Amino acid sequence: MRIASNELFAVLTAISFAAGLNVYATVATIGLLAHTGMFPLPPDLQLLTNWYVIGCCVVLFLVELFADKIPVFDLLWNALHTFVRVPVAALLAYRATAQLSPGWQLTATLLGGAIALAAHSGKTAVRAAVTPSPEPISNVALSVGEDALAVFLTWFATRHPYWAAGVSAALVLAVVVLMGWVVRALAGMLRRARREVSLIFGGV
Repeated sequence: MRIASNELFAVLTAISFAAGLNVYATVATIGLLAHTGMFPLPPDLQLLTNWYVIGCCVVLFLVELFADKIPVFDLLWNALHTFVRVPVAALLAYRATAQLSPGWQLTATLLGGAIALAAHSGKTAVRAAVTPSPEPISNVALSVGEDALAVFLTWFATRHPYWAAGVSAALVLAVVVLMGWVVRALAGMLRRARREVSLIFGGV
């Protein structure tokens, strides 16, 4: 079963946003849905149905489940995952559109990376704003909400791709509109991360 090009782009829009939130949960969900026959994957993404790939993503998701809920450490974790979430989203888009012309494949790749970067930046900025809060419950609740949204959006994209793409596009637009606040929050996050690193190594 092949997916129409416009529907494929809709699915990739939502999946790219989900990957920007939690790439391991996204890939594991895609793999499980495809493995159970609930969603047809393009030939070049059949590797995601392998139990080893699914298992590795589930393990990494569990690691992130805990790491992402530790104040301060979660900022370092998310900063490092800029180099994981965005490239993986771009790679998924690239492989998923292998049957299209090189121009459309390049467009899909850039779009996937850009959407993942927007989601990742929005997530990191919100986390940077919440982390200084004295009570940890808000940070944990936010992290659980992000994980749940990543899984739900991935599943929703396979059932209602255009609605899922619309939701993702609206969220990307919100990040773009709030870009000034996002940049300030990210700058504050980096300053706090540098201070924490300095205190850790300064006390050794």
